Amino acid sequence: MILSWLISTLALAVGAYVIPGVHAENLLAVAITAIILGLVNAVVKPVLFLLTLPITIVTLGLFLLVLNALMIWLAAAVVPGFAISGFWAAFFLALLVSIINAVLGGGKETRAKAD
Repeated sequence: MILSWLISTLALAVGAYVIPGVHAENLLAVAITAIILGLVNAVVKPVLFLLTLPITIVTLGLFLLVLNALMIWLAAAVVPGFAISGFWAAFFLALLVSIINAVLGGGKETRAKAD
């Protein structure tokens, strides 16, 4: 769980550095945003996923990127010191966070079962 939080923090920090429109005042704001994002993904995202399941199926899952962007945007709205200026900045941040989580966090379930 801590490893997942660290990976999300790293992904958000890289996104704040690389993507125009994503601004973080300091690393603490990024870390808090990662915690809030985890809570939002645990509570709000499953409900929205069920509500948007038909459009997700029609778009072959690509709508999940939009859903992820909305979750990141919501988390950023709650945390002072972390700001996203528009939807496209949130979308590209969601794409970057998804890629970094897949690369760095991929296969951790398999490793845990092997141990």
